[in-house]
Amino acid sequence: MQIKIGMLKAMPQKWNVAGNWAIFEKQFETHGKDTDVFITPECFLDGYAVTEKNWTAERFAEVAQNVEQSAYIRQVCEMARAAHTHIVFGYTEKRAGYFYNAAILVNRIGKIVGTYYKTHLQSHDHRFVRGDAGIVICADRRWPETIRTLRLKGAKICLMPTYGMWHEENEWWMRTRSYENQMFVCFTHPNVALITDPRGKVAAKLQSNIPDVLIHEVDKTI
Repeated sequence: MQIKIGMLKAMPQKWNVAGNWAIFEKQFETHGKDTDVFITPECFLDGYAVTEKNWTAERFAEVAQNVEQSAYIRQVCEMARAAHTHIVFGYTEKRAGYFYNAAILVNRIGKIVGTYYKTHLQSHDHRFVRGDAGIVICADRRWPETIRTLRLKGAKICLMPTYGMWHEENEWWMRTRSYENQMFVCFTHPNVALITDPRGKVAAKLQSNIPDVLIHEVDKTI
């Protein structure tokens, strides 16, 4: 079974929700409409502002999204429905007074069918609350158990919004995660979009300093 995956490779601007949304919208309209799955980097909507020295809870709350009220989340759902594709969208979520590093999975009819909260939090992530299940976000990839758990549950493709390390060693890590679990890994980062296959090989890669989208078909029967 062939699945066409689109991976947004673009550097968002810290705190600039409207500007980052415009990049996502343009790239999806240009490249995403004929994909089966379209993925953004980690916390793309707010530009992963959690790391900033001028961070305050009040300012963070202004860029965080309440899923039930967010016009951006509603638009993601509408775009998925109109294009009849799945979207994995990275953003910061505010829920019950806490912040979460989140990624939603929207299906082809525009319904949110899953929300994942990052589980492995680094020092700068301690402003978030830890999640406990789902996709994989950035640092979650460093530990074999995270992706192994998904594979044991039947996953054949790991969808991975990220923002952090994207060096040569990371590429080897992703190839190892793919090989040891016999599955595809879709590493979606502002600087590089990378797909590794069940044999531990690089199936596709796009690296540049301009907004773009990697489009690649994966074969789930491999």
